[in-house]
Amino acid sequence: MMGRRLGGVLLHPTSLPHPGTLGEPALRFLDLLSAAGAGAWQMLPVCPPGPYDSPYAGRSAFAGDDRLIDLEWLGRRGWLTAAEAAIPQTGAANRADFAAARALRAPVLRRAFDRFMAAGGRDRLDAFAAGQPWLEDYALFEALRELTGQPWWEWPAEFREYPPRRPLPGTALAEEAEFHRFLQYVFDAQWQELRSAARARGILLIGDMPIFVDRDSADHWSRRGLFLLGEGGEPAVVAGVPPDAFSDTGQRWGNPLYDWDAMRADGYAWWVARFQRALELFDAVRVDHFRGFVAAWHIPANEPTAVNGAWVPGPGRSLFDALEARLGRLPIIVEDLGIITDDVRALRDELGYPGMAVLQFAFGGDPHNPYLPRNHRANQVVYTGTHDNDTTLGWWQHLPEWERDNVRRELGTDGSAIVDDMIRAAMHSVAETAVIPMQDVLALGSEHRMNHPGRAEGNWTWRFAWEQVDPGRLAWLAALARESGRSPAGG
Repeated sequence: MMGRRLGGVLLHPTSLPHPGTLGEPALRFLDLLSAAGAGAWQMLPVCPPGPYDSPYAGRSAFAGDDRLIDLEWLGRRGWLTAAEAAIPQTGAANRADFAAARALRAPVLRRAFDRFMAAGGRDRLDAFAAGQPWLEDYALFEALRELTGQPWWEWPAEFREYPPRRPLPGTALAEEAEFHRFLQYVFDAQWQELRSAARARGILLIGDMPIFVDRDSADHWSRRGLFLLGEGGEPAVVAGVPPDAFSDTGQRWGNPLYDWDAMRADGYAWWVARFQRALELFDAVRVDHFRGFVAAWHIPANEPTAVNGAWVPGPGRSLFDALEARLGRLPIIVEDLGIITDDVRALRDELGYPGMAVLQFAFGGDPHNPYLPRNHRANQVVYTGTHDNDTTLGWWQHLPEWERDNVRRELGTDGSAIVDDMIRAAMHSVAETAVIPMQDVLALGSEHRMNHPGRAEGNWTWRFAWEQVDPGRLAWLAALARESGRSPAGG
């Protein structure tokens, strides 16, 4: 995908140290990556998160997460004072409290908006909106959610049905929509500065595109004809996966599923726009749940678990052919984990996109396991673990002894420095790209895990601290990058 061997680190921007934003914390992290010899920063989806702060059930397929807006950046433009920009830390050690932070930040962001508009900012918002056709609907959607406190299907009919009645200038609703246009303008400006800073350091930004959006999203509200709905306009089926190693009852995600026939009829225009926006933000994108494009698990909406579902065919190659006809060769990684059948592998390989190899899944005893280091392929991205896994240290501590024996034999180690051993195995893999979660960079335990699949609450809040970073460990990683041919400098 990248055309060269590369090493990277997986860290969501909300996991940056306080205040967890795109300003100084993100720039400092780029410097950390450079010191570690990394050439890529991989993130989770940066969309506005849905229920329980999940970035995989976003409120928009196009908008940015305004929690990432850096207040000091606003201060440097004269829209906030230094005191206003200095929000105190919330949450416990290594865990963010997003609700508390939002309560502190919301009035400050509104003051910045008022000063921006008083300085003639409307023209800048109009110019930005002209290049982002999704923005008007998204801003109105967020304004209505904010003012009603309700999901869109409980709004008054004049707003619930699309197209809605547009608010009159000067009304509270019009002002609220303008505020959300401002937030997206600021997010985009800060993001492009981050991307420029990454390029200056030779670091690629790798994003993550969830296959689905949340039901309470601007996309579902404004484009209902693209989804499978029942007679009353509610989702007829919802997304998930059947029972697997993570859950005996499967995972009922609850996202609405697509009407692929309707999408095919307009040349997959929504998907083209979505990928176009993603490539404005990132150098490459991981596409989540790739198997859903071959067949997705359709769960009747009235089912409480994912057990009683069925695999229903998706668009297959026709979607990606349409995308590449419009956008050229796509720099994507396909998430091909879980229940992967021959037809999913065939589509991945026909398209030539790299899949994923997760070392934590490698040591169950099958010599043909594709995640074993000796079975890796060059056109692949190898990870010690992902956001859905335990940290490598926690994984090792919870492994049964027979599996630990497999690990020790395969890696030629005694296991006393298992995190380093797994990182070394990833970096020396034949896979073109190796990505290490930040928790493993810091050799942290299970209490630092990002997500527990199948569990709704208590996820996505992990945050590291600068004090946890050992310069000596960064130097070791940089030496390993050189040794394994993954140094950005090539030496």
